[in-house]
Amino acid sequence: MANEEADFEPFVSLLQEVLEKLESGRVYLVVDQVSRDNTLTLCRELSERNPKFVTVWAPENRNVVDAYLAGYRAAYHGGHTFIIEMDAGLSHDPRALPMFLRVLNEGNECAFGSRFINGGSTADSAWGRWFLSRFGTLLSNWMLGTRLKDMTSGYQGFHRHVVGQFLNHPLRSTAHFYQTELRYLLRKKRYMEVPVHYRAPSASVSPRAIRNARQTLLYYFGQRLLGKNVCL
Repeated sequence: MANEEADFEPFVSLLQEVLEKLESGRVYLVVDQVSRDNTLTLCRELSERNPKFVTVWAPENRNVVDAYLAGYRAAYHGGHTFIIEMDAGLSHDPRALPMFLRVLNEGNECAFGSRFINGGSTADSAWGRWFLSRFGTLLSNWMLGTRLKDMTSGYQGFHRHVVGQFLNHPLRSTAHFYQTELRYLLRKKRYMEVPVHYRAPSASVSPRAIRNARQTLLYYFGQRLLGKNVCL
């Protein structure tokens, strides 16, 4: 979580409603030095009130991928069978969590959120952000040989053993392409796409993130041409 003070209470309230219905689960709130407002304080106060919410303070994070992996690492060491990644700030709807759990309980190793299948949608998204997601999916599927309808969504869930595998793998992504890299590496696992409604918090993707995405995509494309189809 970074600079989520404005949406903190609505997000937590909705998440608590979902957790009460599930009657299980724990939430790991990852905060690092990118957050400049009172998000860390709010997270720590929540953790003191409710042990289901665990604050993970990660000042060592160098980029957003480090933040994702810090959350996965905390949940993995927490011994959970299923681990689901979602963004805060209501860009990902907590009410989709039961659907992710159902998919993982039905024998799938991975559950990938998709905005571009029947039942999925985007809202409040700038045209440029929508185009990057759609074009990125088409280009990645063509270059990497994958077949997902959405290669860039960050709402996703995994069985514990899958998380252990990618935590021990040297990921090349440092920004948004991380989602696509994971889907490529996990393409041979049993997976299902889950329809999700997405509300984009920002239309901006930095030039550095786009450069890293291009470099990582070309690396795996080159490996594929050489017959070195890396997978976990």
